[in-house]
Amino acid sequence: MPAIPAATVANLRDLGTLSLGENRSVRSGRIFRSGRLDRMDPADPVVAGLGIRTIVDFRTAAERADRPDHVPDGGRLLVADVLADHLAASGLPPAARLKTLLADPALAEELLGGGKAREAFVRTYRAFVATDSARAAYRAFLMELGDPHTGPLLFHCTAGKDRTGWGATIVLSVLGADDETVMTEYLSVNAAVRQAFAPMIEGFTAQGGDPDLALALIGVVPEYLAAALDEVAVRHGSMEKYVREGLGVPDEVTAVIRERLTVHGA
Repeated sequence: MPAIPAATVANLRDLGTLSLGENRSVRSGRIFRSGRLDRMDPADPVVAGLGIRTIVDFRTAAERADRPDHVPDGGRLLVADVLADHLAASGLPPAARLKTLLADPALAEELLGGGKAREAFVRTYRAFVATDSARAAYRAFLMELGDPHTGPLLFHCTAGKDRTGWGATIVLSVLGADDETVMTEYLSVNAAVRQAFAPMIEGFTAQGGDPDLALALIGVVPEYLAAALDEVAVRHGSMEKYVREGLGVPDEVTAVIRERLTVHGA
C-alpha cells in the first residue's frame, strides 16, 4: 500500500488494492488513512482528486485544539476520541511533548528508557480494545463507514500509526484479510513516519540518545499490534465477536462495509 504523495498531508495512504485472498481486494478510492490534517490544503490537486467527504479524527481534545483539522469544502468531520479514558494513565507523553523528548535524550531516558516506552505502547494498544472511549470511537468509525450514503472517508490521528493503525486493522479484519496482510499493512507506515521524524532522530542520536528508544516512540513494531489482538482474543475470542459484541456494530452494517469496500475478481 504505497503512500499517496500529497504535499500537505502526512502519511496519506489508500487502503485500496490490498489483497484479501480468494481473488478479492480492497476497493480503491473509498477509504484513506493519514496523520494530522492541520496543514491539509483542499486546493492541493492530489487531495482534491480523492474526493474525501468524511473525516474521522481519532485524536484527543488537546491534540485537536493544538492543531485543528482542515476539512474539505462540503466535508463532514466526525470526532472519535480513542484515548479519552486512557491517556492520563498511559505513561506515554502527549503528542505535543514528543518533540521536546526527542530534543532531550536525558529526559527521554528518564521517563521512557529501559523498555518503559514499549511497555506503555503495549498498555495503550490493549486500551484500544478495552476502554469505553476506544470502543465508542471505533464503533462510530465503523458505523460511518457502513452508511451506504457515506462518500470517500479518511481516518487519522496525529502520526497516523497507532490509533489509525488499529482502525485499519479492524477494517481489514472485517473484510476478511489474513493475519499476514494485516501485519504487513500495519508495519508499512514505518518508512513514512521515520522519514518525517528523521531530523529529530538524527539530532537525538547525535546527542547520545538511544536510537532504539527513538524508534519505539515514533515507529510501530509487531509487539504493539500483537498486544491489541491478544486483548481481543482474551475478551472476545475473535475479531468478528469483538466487532459485533465489543463494539456493538450490527451484522448488517459490517455487511455493507464488505459490499462497499470489496472488489471481486481482482
